[in-house]
Amino acid sequence: MRSYLFVLLAGLAALLAGTAPAAALAVFACEPEWGALAREIGGPAVEVFTATTALQDPHQIQARPALIARLRDADLVVCTGAELEVGWLPVLLRQGANPRVQPGGPGFFAAADAVHLKEIPARLDRADGDVHAAGNPHIQTDPRNIRAVGIALAERLARLDPAHAGLYRDREAAFRARLDQAITGWERAAAPLRGQAVAVQHKSWIYLLDWLGMTEAVALEPKPGVPPSTAHLLSVIEAVRSGGVRMILYAAYQDPRPSEFVAGKTGAAAVLLPFTVGGDADAGDLIGLYDDTIRRLLAAAAGAGDAVGR
Repeated sequence: MRSYLFVLLAGLAALLAGTAPAAALAVFACEPEWGALAREIGGPAVEVFTATTALQDPHQIQARPALIARLRDADLVVCTGAELEVGWLPVLLRQGANPRVQPGGPGFFAAADAVHLKEIPARLDRADGDVHAAGNPHIQTDPRNIRAVGIALAERLARLDPAHAGLYRDREAAFRARLDQAITGWERAAAPLRGQAVAVQHKSWIYLLDWLGMTEAVALEPKPGVPPSTAHLLSVIEAVRSGGVRMILYAAYQDPRPSEFVAGKTGAAAVLLPFTVGGDADAGDLIGLYDDTIRRLLAAAAGAGDAVGR
């Protein structure tokens, strides 16, 4: 009896193993939003490693040996591009020496290539701070960009792994349908935000603001990536007061003190936004990211002067 049961269980295990898709592709995602999107589209046919967290500045990551080892084994690298990772990704690509994932080849996917970038500079000068030549790379703050990137990513996965092409396309279509429905709901809920001016700690939010019909009145950083001095913050305080600004936006990875200082002097709300997947407990996936972002913005608009933080 025992031997019969063993044979039966072994046969069942073999049957299940034969029907489940093998993990065909190792995906190295530079940022959490692209790791989450790759999992949505790839499902059981991919193994996703995400190199950064929502509590790290994606501009400034150390090219650690552990990241090099992961990239060396990757079949596909999915990053934002548009020079967001210029300070660390080239080192990983060079040290990893993985010919499958070099820029220009099918194993390297830059999400920014799938969308229209905003804030393309008229001139390039390092004196202007951390200005990206291709435009603002923080595309993930608008879910419509996630939609466009998802379509392109599914086709890239299908190209690299034709055996699972149908799975990738079906999963992308299902996710896109859920996302489209959610976007309709977010836009309806966020209607009271339209026309509102905000201050930003770093110029991270142009895609979010354009999507919701909001405007950026002033940035706390005097130049992108340059910490604000007390003198500069005093000028920001005046701009917030005179411009009717009710919110100061900052990301989960940023030091909240500049935003909280200005908020304390003006009565505007210092609003922590998750910025990407994992930025807070409610932003556990892409849908949750925008659910929580809209909720926090509406809470701040309804009660300006109260911090909407961690």
